[in-house]
Amino acid sequence: MLDHVSIGVRDVAAARRFYDAALKPLGYTCLSEGEGSLGYGSEAVAFWIIAAEHPVAPDEKSGLHFCFAAPARKSVDAFHRAALAAGGRDNGGPGLRADYGPDYYAAFVIDPEGYRIEAYCGRSA
Repeated sequence: MLDHVSIGVRDVAAARRFYDAALKPLGYTCLSEGEGSLGYGSEAVAFWIIAAEHPVAPDEKSGLHFCFAAPARKSVDAFHRAALAAGGRDNGGPGLRADYGPDYYAAFVIDPEGYRIEAYCGRSA
């Protein structure tokens, strides 16, 4: 349904270091870079990062989060490790979330700007 989403950040260079590391295990790279913007995806840009004077204020109870599809459970594990190593904070380690579905395998982190992000694989082990 969605073609792309955009998030605003104060520090595009810091966001690039984080998202380059966190999204690589999922098969996503920076496909577009302009002055004050980055675009991530696999074949086309679906996730934009833009410089913003007033990004959305971090609110862990807002319900806002972004979920990235992972090709395999091991990719979810690698995403979580890479995101934490690149400055993210843990918000739920890799594992099955049976209350979401029998094969819902996911990990959750908070990026350096305060956005909540998830990697998800729905394939059985």
